[in-house]
Amino acid sequence: MNFLNKMKTRYTVKKYNPQGKVSSEQILQLKEILNLSPSSINSQPWNFVFINDNQVKKELAEVSYFNKEKILDSSHLIAFQVLKNVEDFEKQIEENLPEGSINYYRTMVKPKGEIEIKSWLAHQVYLSLGILLSACADMGIDSTPMEGIETDKYDDILKNDSYETVFAVAIGERSEDDTNHPMVTTKKRLKSETVIFEV
Repeated sequence: MNFLNKMKTRYTVKKYNPQGKVSSEQILQLKEILNLSPSSINSQPWNFVFINDNQVKKELAEVSYFNKEKILDSSHLIAFQVLKNVEDFEKQIEENLPEGSINYYRTMVKPKGEIEIKSWLAHQVYLSLGILLSACADMGIDSTPMEGIETDKYDDILKNDSYETVFAVAIGERSEDDTNHPMVTTKKRLKSETVIFEV
């Protein structure tokens, strides 16, 4: 099956098979793929926390609103995090990026102020989400991106002091009776001619 067909059948899973586990080899691949994610000026202001420990998953599930069962039954949960402190980010890029990239940040991003800087950093994390969902589709791994979580409580549980959670993704194997499957609930998108144009 080519990638286009895989994307046609990919969907957001609402119910997982608790017996379906993502293999350790696939997890290693996903970690490497995430590490290769693109970001503006190669800023990489992120952490990706793979959660497999059942006790930690239970604690996170309790602060995930309507996503509780998905998290409990999934194989893994991945928390996508961004650097909290702008000064820490600036130190990171000064140690790792070429002068041209640092100058772009100093002249184009930093003058906008801390709120805009933090928004820009979070946007970089969302770029990695697209990479993960596409990789999962290609590898035959089911996934559920979730903003419906209590991010501050995730931070308390994960105790990653330098980073804060932006969103999470459950991965695993869908349940056979998942009602969101395209065979049950037709996948709907706007007509391509209303959103895709050529100039």
